[in-house]
Amino acid sequence: MVTVLLAYTFLKERARRRSWIGLMLACPAMVLLSYQPTGASAGVAFSYWLPMTLGVFVAWGLQAYVMKISTGIMNEESVFFYMMAGAVLLVPVALWMTNFAAPINWGFRGPYLAALIQVLNSIGALTLVFALRHGKAIIVVPMTALAPVLTVIVSLAIYHVAPHPLIAAGMLFASVAIYLMAE
Repeated sequence: MVTVLLAYTFLKERARRRSWIGLMLACPAMVLLSYQPTGASAGVAFSYWLPMTLGVFVAWGLQAYVMKISTGIMNEESVFFYMMAGAVLLVPVALWMTNFAAPINWGFRGPYLAALIQVLNSIGALTLVFALRHGKAIIVVPMTALAPVLTVIVSLAIYHVAPHPLIAAGMLFASVAIYLMAE
């Protein structure tokens, strides 16, 4: 939503009515998908995760907006290189956050799995840069933000798990929103 508002206001991006309906459905989808049944997060204080979540919401919204602007100034490969360089600069922070006193699983469930996750994340970031270069930020960003919902739906079907009715409603809203935003 941050990217959409910035792109609409400052980049003068516009979309069809169908896409705006999809964007409006994305709002209740976000709320419903974040529903936690009573006692689900008993050990985690509400005051801790909410600011962190809002921080991600704002940071990624600003990131996509800046990405859209930068793809108009330089080529996509350069944008991706500078994103990678910024990530490398954060290595000391990652080391500081690491608990070296805990045992490290050196098998596939340890650093190898983390490396695989990062490779997939990098591929996603690269394709996002290209998508923002050639598409409208007010369409591309919400679709990429809601797309993991489809992964959740598929995994629920594979594992034969029924989500809470409010979460299921959020998945439905998100799926319809993605469909409507795809021009």
